[in-house]
Amino acid sequence: MVGSYDNVKAESFMKTLKYEEVYLYEYETLKEAEHRIGYFLEEVYNQKRLHSAIGYRPPAEYEQLLNQTTLT
Repeated sequence: MVGSYDNVKAESFMKTLKYEEVYLYEYETLKEAEHRIGYFLEEVYNQKRLHSAIGYRPPAEYEQLLNQTTLT
């Protein structure tokens, strides 16, 4: 059964990507856009940006904590 909220997380992510990266820059080339968006995802979104769904931690930090608790 498909619910009306199935795409909520994806849509929220896309909104964040647009407002915090894409709308702020006028990319000259596709290569520049790929580089900047890749940087945003790896360095900002995953390493620094706090996410309420995981206790206001960045995903990289949350994953580290998860790995530590499952290994011990």
